Amino acid sequence: MSQQDQQRWDPQRDDASEAASGDASEAGSGAGRPDPRRWWPLIVIALAQLMIVLDGTIVNIALPSMQSELGMTDGDRQWAIIAYVLPFGGLLLLGGRISGLVGHRRTFLISLVGFAAASALGGAANGTGVLFGARALQGVFAAAMAPAALSLLTLTFTDPKERGKAFGVYGAMGAAGSGVGLLAGGVLTEFLDWRWCLWVNVPIAALALLGLPYVRKDSGTGTWSDGLDIPGVLLSVSGLAALVYGLSQAESRGWDDPLVLVLLFASVALLVAFVAVEARVRQPLLPLRVLRHRARGAAFLVSALMLAALFGCFLFLSYYAQTVLGYSPVEAGLTIMVLVAGSLVGSMLIAGRLLSRVSVRALMVPGLLAMAAGLLILSFLEADSEHVLALYLVPAQSLIGLGLGVVLTAATSLATAEVGYADMGTASAAFNAGQQVGGAVGTALFNTVATTAAAAYLRTHGAGSDSVTAGTVHGFGVGLLVATGIMLLAALVATYLLRPRTGETRSGETRSGETRSRETPR
Repeated sequence: MSQQDQQRWDPQRDDASEAASGDASEAGSGAGRPDPRRWWPLIVIALAQLMIVLDGTIVNIALPSMQSELGMTDGDRQWAIIAYVLPFGGLLLLGGRISGLVGHRRTFLISLVGFAAASALGGAANGTGVLFGARALQGVFAAAMAPAALSLLTLTFTDPKERGKAFGVYGAMGAAGSGVGLLAGGVLTEFLDWRWCLWVNVPIAALALLGLPYVRKDSGTGTWSDGLDIPGVLLSVSGLAALVYGLSQAESRGWDDPLVLVLLFASVALLVAFVAVEARVRQPLLPLRVLRHRARGAAFLVSALMLAALFGCFLFLSYYAQTVLGYSPVEAGLTIMVLVAGSLVGSMLIAGRLLSRVSVRALMVPGLLAMAAGLLILSFLEADSEHVLALYLVPAQSLIGLGLGVVLTAATSLATAEVGYADMGTASAAFNAGQQVGGAVGTALFNTVATTAAAAYLRTHGAGSDSVTAGTVHGFGVGLLVATGIMLLAALVATYLLRPRTGETRSGETRSGETRSRETPR
C-alpha cells in the first residue's frame, strides 16, 4: 500500500492486531521469526467466505422438508432460494461502497453478527414469511460481508508468497463451498432437521468472531460529506435485482413470458443508465476506472463466464446422482465431493504455490481448458451409461475441480490487484456481483437449452417413463455442450486480455516483487 493508504489503518491497534499484520519485522516472536498468529485473519475470512457460498446451496436439498413442515406451496418454494440471492446480488455494489467508507473490519464485524442472527431467525421460523424474511436478511448482510472479507484479505497479505497461500485458501472456500453446501444440506436434513441448514451458520460465525481481534483495524475513507451516490445506488440495486429475478423466473416461465421480458428489458435500461450516471457523478458508487483496468476486467469477465458454465453442471450432477443412479441426498452429496477435493488441490496446492511465481494467464488458461474437458466428458453420459463413476463422473469432476480451484484463486487475486484503498471494497463487490450474474445467466440458459432438447427427444422417442429419463439426460448433455463452449470462450478471453505487459510478470507485481496499490494505466 502507499503511505497515504497505510495511514488509514487504525494506529490504536492492540498487540494481537499488530501480530496479525503479516509483517515479520513487527510480528516476530523473537530472532526475526514471523509470528504464526498472523494467519488468524485468514481463518476468520475463510470461514466467512465458506458461510456465504455454502448458504447459496445448503437449503436446496432441504426444500422438500421445509415445504412439508411450513405448508409452503410449490409456487412459493423457490423463494427460499431467491430471497437470499436477490438482495445478495442486488446490494453488493452498495455493500462494497459502505465497506470502504466505514472501514472493512467494522463492516465485516457487523455483517458477520447480522448474518448469524438472521440464520438463527430463519432456523426458528414457524411460517414462510419469517423464513423468507430471514433469508433476505442473510442476503443483505452477505452483500456487505463478501466485499469486506476480500478487501481485508488483500490488505492483510501483501507479501507475494504469503499472498498466494492466502488466496489459495480463500479460493478453496469459494470453489468448495457449493459442493459442501449440498453435502451438508443432505446430512443435516437426513440425520437432524432442515432447520440446522440455517443454524449451522451460528457456530461458524462464533468461530470467526474468536479470531477477529487478530484482524487489523482500518478507519475507512470517511468521505460521507461528499455524499453517497444515491442515483447510482437506486439504479444499481434495481437493475441487478431485476436481472437476477428475471433470469430466475425464465427457468420456470420461459423466455417469452411477459414478466420475464419486462424484467430483463428493465434491467438492461437501468444498468445502462447506471453506467451513464457513474461517468458523471463526483463520487460514483462504481468508479469506471475499476472496470477499465484490462487485467481486472478480465478477472471479472472470466469468473462470470466460468460460473455461467458451471451452474448447469452442478444442477446436472445433483439430478443424475439422485434420479438416474438412485442415490440418496447424502450419497449424491458424497459424489460431488470428488469435485470438492479437486478444487481444494487446485486452489491450495497448485494456485496457492504458483501464484507468486508464474503469470496469471499461465494458471487461468489451462484451468479453464481443464474445466471445458470435464464438461465435455459429462455431456456424453446417458441414462444407462456403464461404469459411470470410473469412466465419467470421477475423471470429469477431477478436471472441473482442479480447474475451478486454480482459476477462482487466480481471478480473485487479480480482482483486487493494483487497487487503492478507496476502491478496494468496490472492486471486491464488482467481482462478486459478476459471479452472481454469471451464475444466474448460466442457470437460466442451461435450463432453457436442456428443456428444449429434452422436448425434441420425446417427440421422436415417445413419452414412456424410460424415454422421459433418457430425454432428460439427453437434454442435460446438450446443455453441457453449450456450457463447454462458454468455458472455451472464457479461455479465449483470458488468453487475449491477460497478455503480459512490459515490466510485469505476475498479478499486481513488478519484476522487483513489490505489490502496487494504485491504479496504473493500461
